Amino acid sequence: MVSLKLQKRLAASVLKCGKNKIWLDPNEINEISLANSRRNIARLKRDGLIIKKPATVHSRARVTLRNEAKRKGRHTGIGKRRGTANARLPVKVLWMRRIRVLRRLLRKMRDAKKIDKHIYHSLYMLAKGNQFKNKRVLLETIHDKKREMSEEKALAEQAAARKSRAKARLERKAAKTGDKSQE
Repeated sequence: MVSLKLQKRLAASVLKCGKNKIWLDPNEINEISLANSRRNIARLKRDGLIIKKPATVHSRARVTLRNEAKRKGRHTGIGKRRGTANARLPVKVLWMRRIRVLRRLLRKMRDAKKIDKHIYHSLYMLAKGNQFKNKRVLLETIHDKKREMSEEKALAEQAAARKSRAKARLERKAAKTGDKSQE
């Protein structure tokens, strides 16, 4: 058996692949052994005596199946965990998600004129201080604040009306006493 080490090396160089990917036709060994240059190797490649083998299949089917199962929550028990809880899903990421949701809601409500800038600012600072654990709690607080403000406004209006009525009464009384003194 003739050694085709040189031909295999040259073929690997010409076909731009590794030596393991080269297939030399076992029926044409004598003809291949005569090829001692890159040009000859290229000719043999054209003739089909030297072929670059196809890439071997590396299937991801099992990986996709496992990932689907993981999405359902399988294979994620205590025994499968390597990192700390904080390494797996950082507290900071959770905080960022939550604060962005809260701030987006506050901005939207302020732009829609549902809350004024003073309520917005106070709630913004409370959100920054970790007062609201989620959107629902923030919405409840907003409704409470709005109700308080409307109650205060109603009370102020009632007080103003009462004041104006008292003032009118006093003026009428003064006018009456003035009329009596003139007589």
